[in-house]
Amino acid sequence: MIVKEWNQIKNKQFAPFYLLYGEEDYLLQETRQLLMKHVVNEEELDFNFSVHDLSDGASLEAAVEDAESFPFMGERRLVFIDHPVFLTAEKKKDGQESTAALEKYIASPAPYTVLVLYIPVAKLDERKKITKALKKSGVVIEAKNLSEHDLKGWIQSRASASHVKIEDDALEKLVSLTGANLFMLSAEIEKLALFSRNEGVISLKTVLTLTPKSVEQNVFDLIEYAVGGKIDQALDLYHDLLKQKEEPLKILALLAGQFRLIYQVKSMTEKGFSQQQAASRLKVHPYRVKLSQNHARFFTYDQLAQIIQLLAQSDLALKTSSGRKEMVLELFLTRLPGIMKSKSNTGN
Repeated sequence: MIVKEWNQIKNKQFAPFYLLYGEEDYLLQETRQLLMKHVVNEEELDFNFSVHDLSDGASLEAAVEDAESFPFMGERRLVFIDHPVFLTAEKKKDGQESTAALEKYIASPAPYTVLVLYIPVAKLDERKKITKALKKSGVVIEAKNLSEHDLKGWIQSRASASHVKIEDDALEKLVSLTGANLFMLSAEIEKLALFSRNEGVISLKTVLTLTPKSVEQNVFDLIEYAVGGKIDQALDLYHDLLKQKEEPLKILALLAGQFRLIYQVKSMTEKGFSQQQAASRLKVHPYRVKLSQNHARFFTYDQLAQIIQLLAQSDLALKTSSGRKEMVLELFLTRLPGIMKSKSNTGN
């Protein structure tokens, strides 16, 4: 995790420049907010804080000049360079600026400026000279998806910051209900902590009472009911989602995405990929990989292929049918148990 770097920022132990990248949006935004809160006083933001978004036509050279400028009525400047795609393997576009000015700045940064290169991507091009220079001389903060262990620690830390503890079974259920989404988890922990402040502990009962299931979690339940032959429960849940104004097309898209993920995770697990490796390769949270591994054990490749084909047919029917669109997914759910009972010669 990036707790060490966060603590340094909170203690005003700033580096001259940071390289902030990764695929976990919550951690990216949290780090950005911490820098804005602690580098420059709030009343100085209008004078000593600036953002140069290169994806919106901003000039890299102008950003460097800004970083070299003295702070006005303050101790430091904070300068963000957003979307520096030259750090990735993306092909250079016509008219894209040279990075020479930035390379020169990195070699001798202004002592009164904190410069932040901010790019929400999973991977940088390590071969490039500018990337190597930034990694060698600056502080690199990678906001990557948290492992299961780190996620539990993060939840416990957030609860502790709200002056409560959280029971182990309550923590597990909270992760399950939110799908390990950090934005949702943060909001739920704040709500649960407020409710539990007298007891000082967030219990399983409190989580079950106050935390709603995400749509994604309901889709997981739909799959489990349907493949387990519990059609009545699957249809009841589906109708509940419709009452909550969820569109059949959205539910179908989530089902299709989940079955494709199960297929991919099944293949990668058999090839020896760890949860973290599979999550990184597939660009999904490790928790989703864990759930998909649990589901994958019950399917053969042939069964998954049949289901994915049936989903494609259902998608076409939803988009072209003039009848009750709700019935398309009802038919899909009722056909799943038959596929699960079918035998396959393609192996597990």
